[in-house]
Amino acid sequence: MGLFEGKKGLVLGVANEFSIAWAVAKRLLDEGAEVGFTHLPGEKMERRVRRLTDPIQARYVVPCDVQKDDDVANAFAGAFQTLGPLDFALHSIAYAPMDDLKSPYVNCSRDGFKMAMEISVYSLTIAARHAAKAMPQGGSIVTLTYFGGEKVVPGYNLMGVCKAALDASVKYLAYDLGPQNIRVNAVSAGPVKTLAASAVGDSDKLAGLYEAVSPMRRNITRDEVGAAAMFLLSNLASGITGEILHVDCGYNTMGSPGRALEAAETAAVPTQGS
Repeated sequence: MGLFEGKKGLVLGVANEFSIAWAVAKRLLDEGAEVGFTHLPGEKMERRVRRLTDPIQARYVVPCDVQKDDDVANAFAGAFQTLGPLDFALHSIAYAPMDDLKSPYVNCSRDGFKMAMEISVYSLTIAARHAAKAMPQGGSIVTLTYFGGEKVVPGYNLMGVCKAALDASVKYLAYDLGPQNIRVNAVSAGPVKTLAASAVGDSDKLAGLYEAVSPMRRNITRDEVGAAAMFLLSNLASGITGEILHVDCGYNTMGSPGRALEAAETAAVPTQGS
């Protein structure tokens, strides 16, 4: 009998087969869960997600624009109606306008800041609010964060500030929903090649840095992130809430080299005549 046999939940934010959200969903499905999905509105995105969900005969796959309160409310209400009371929800949503994401944080625009915070942070808050209504017997909510919300990671810029706000939201939501026996946690994953990660500058260099600096001298896999999220969503983590679980081969214990890395790279370049 699987760990999630008879359990039901909603995964928000699958984009394609490379999404961390899909890696988590596969783990849940392998353990017997019934999983519903939301995706960005639009025919192209629906076709992309349906290629994943149709083969597993998912009963609930709906578009959801997290900038619209009714979309989020209807997504959870529909999941409750179709699947029954929910046991878990995974939030895997983040966005910032490209110009603001590529620029130093000090130069981000007011509109870009508001949009990034609304989509990347408030979406968890409103999702948790409606998830709680669909979890009358309690449950577990997990979101995906990153070390750039704790320490400065050059190039992460506005998204680092969003992740810091997301991390704080996890703690306050855990406090608010704890009396309803609903746990809220986050997985802080190391660099993984996803659609979202491709928008962050120097993502390949960052992956190489993790391999060089982390105690385990390697980067993580999507499956490892999926396993960690599955653990937090399961009853095995029944006493854990408000936590940030790092899945980064120990990189977070070492800190970020920051400008020291840039200095080291410059020093390593041979000068003329040497």
